[in-house]
Amino acid sequence: MTAHLEADQVGFAYGRRAVLDAVSFAVAPGELVGVIGPNGAGKTTLVRLLAGVLAPSTGTVRLDGRALGSYRRRDVARRLAVVPQDAHVQFPFTALEIVLMGRAAHLPRLGFPRARDLAVARAAMERLEVGHLEERPLDHVSGGERQRVLLSRALAQEPDVLLLDEPTTHLDLRHQAGIHEVLRDLVQTRGTAIVSVLHDLNLAAMYCDRLVLLADGRVARTGPPSEVLTAEVLGSAYRTSVYVGPNAATGSLVVLPRRPAR
Repeated sequence: MTAHLEADQVGFAYGRRAVLDAVSFAVAPGELVGVIGPNGAGKTTLVRLLAGVLAPSTGTVRLDGRALGSYRRRDVARRLAVVPQDAHVQFPFTALEIVLMGRAAHLPRLGFPRARDLAVARAAMERLEVGHLEERPLDHVSGGERQRVLLSRALAQEPDVLLLDEPTTHLDLRHQAGIHEVLRDLVQTRGTAIVSVLHDLNLAAMYCDRLVLLADGRVARTGPPSEVLTAEVLGSAYRTSVYVGPNAATGSLVVLPRRPAR
């Protein structure tokens, strides 16, 4: 199956400081790939490269087999949506206005949202349980509600590829699980290709088809959770002692830091 999105030997540096080196992986339609790794490993930079916000210093990012940089931005926006870690909104737009921005690439130039665009936007908000915030300015909602509004905007784009940078930041347990259930549904029913940066390794174990473990700017290990989430692999990447065992409640793995011996 042809990959929707591919990083091929991608490297990046901020000035003389190398952040990523020879990173390669691909995500196919109907696949949820989690990117994990310690702080400073280059995860957010990788998302920005995959989104086209940054250009690789070396290597290539491909969207549907074609170099990402060769697309017009409007064409990229029809295919690829991003939920960044920190999205700054300068004006007091309402939640619905923010979500409708996700429809911009589907509108005629200088066109206004049509009935279908409003329906898609409202359906995305209801799916993420923020429909009641429709008229609320975004700066008047909680951090968790804001996160779900921004994810609603990405869903309203109806993308083939969805990139998320720590999508469960600020969310309680119920909404962490709820968002990942929505992501799994997108993978299974729409064939969306999803790349999600995750700090919570237990969520990664439960919901991801494959994992890409970054350490020191390189891919330390990639594969299904059972191959990446081992005490040896994680201990080396995170430089700490880790317990990995079966989770009887979910059937997936559970990952916990070990307390140092005293």
